[in-house]
Parts: sequence; C-alpha cells; structure tokens
Amino acid sequence: MSVFPVFVGCAGWSIPKQHAGWFPPDGSHLERYARFLPAVEINSSFYRPHKPATYARWAASVPDGFRFAVKVPKLITHESRLAGCADPLDRFLGEVRFLNDRLGPLLVQLPPSFPFDPNRIKAFLGLLRDRFDGEVVWEPRHPSWFIDAGPDRMLAKFRVARVAADPGGEPPGGWNGLIYHRLHGSPEIYHSDYAPDRLPGIARMVEADAAKAPVWCIFDNTALGAATHNACVIWERLYLESGKELRLKG
Repeated sequence: MSVFPVFVGCAGWSIPKQHAGWFPPDGSHLERYARFLPAVEINSSFYRPHKPATYARWAASVPDGFRFAVKVPKLITHESRLAGCADPLDRFLGEVRFLNDRLGPLLVQLPPSFPFDPNRIKAFLGLLRDRFDGEVVWEPRHPSWFIDAGPDRMLAKFRVARVAADPGGEPPGGWNGLIYHRLHGSPEIYHSDYAPDRLPGIARMVEADAAKAPVWCIFDNTALGAATHNACVIWERLYLESGKELRLKG
C-alpha cells in the first residue's frame, strides 16, 4: 500500500486516437487527460517559453491534486550549459509560478556531452536555490555522473533528486525526498511500447518506491503514442491493487 503520493503521467497530454477510450470525450485535451491521469510533464517549455497566462490557463483546467512537472529550457541546460544564465532562469521561474499549487518538480535534463563539473554545478544549484525552493529533479546522461557518490552528494545537498531513466539502468539518486522515473521506451528510445509483461514490474517498482518518498513515473515514449497507453495501464493497476476508485474507468 502506498504511503506517499504517486504521480503517473506522460511527457505531454496529447491523446492518440487509438487510446482515447481511457478518457472522457468532452473538453480540451488537457481537461480530458487530467480527468484520468494525475500528472503530466511539460516538455514544450524546453523548446520555447510560454506566457504566464498560458500556465495560468493550464492550472485552471485541471482538478485539485493534479501536478505539472516542467522541463527547464534548453537555453539554460544545453546552450548556456548552466553558466551565465541568471536572466533566462528568472524569466522561466517567473512564468511557471503561474501554475501556482499545481506546480510539481522542475526537470533539469543535461545533454549527453555534459560531464560532472562540480564548480559549475554547485554555482548553478546555488543560483537556482536562491530563487526557487520547490522540487527539482536532475537527469544527467554523461557517464561521469555515475562513477562515484560525489555527484549524488552534491545534488542531495541542494535537495535535488536524480532521475532514474530507462533505458539507463541507474537507480534513483541525489536527494531521497523524491523519486522520479522517466521511461523513454526501450529498446528504441521514444518509440518502443513497454510490453504487457513489463508493465506489472513497473507498477510494483512504483508501489515499492511510494513506501519511501513521493514518486513520479513519467512515460516519454511518445513518438508512436505508446506513452499514453502505458501510463493509463500503470495508473489503473496501482488503483486496482490498492482498492481505490479511479476517477474514470477506461
């Protein structure tokens, strides 16, 4: 039985036609999505800014308890590589605050070429924490982040949880007050569906993690629409196993 909250969702709230039966027929895509799934990851913020009014409209479209994770812009993570980015960081934080109490973690995904650089990381995390005291999750992809415990200790010092990504194989790390899974699809990243015999294991993993900390499980295998189905199956399974009522039966 879960002790901490569980948030299951997708990287984006599109509803592929083949999976529309999980959702009610009326309303915007976001309104329909949020009637069944409890969370979503906004990835479009990585590519372009959104107006404060847009974030406010999204927040008003979802029920109490729904949460948005928001991906930090590539201008900060990939182009500036976390250096000299106070101005774009301030703009981004000024926008996402209009999600109000619907705001979940900020997702910082680093490029695969970004090694662990303790001085640069410490400076950026200090800059971020001077401005934002909410939840932050970190997705590094360079091997240097995983060879010893130093990177995780630094993340934990700043209350930043390290993402457990699939494919990748590394368990969650960093701050232990939050667990965040990003399932990109395997063997083909962004495309592959998680097979029916794999999904029960994912549900068990999420349930076990929820005995330790709040858990997010985000499916990013969106290219062919698999994320929607996978997230709905996991969410339904977690509720059926816990004996709770789903908001909407698919």
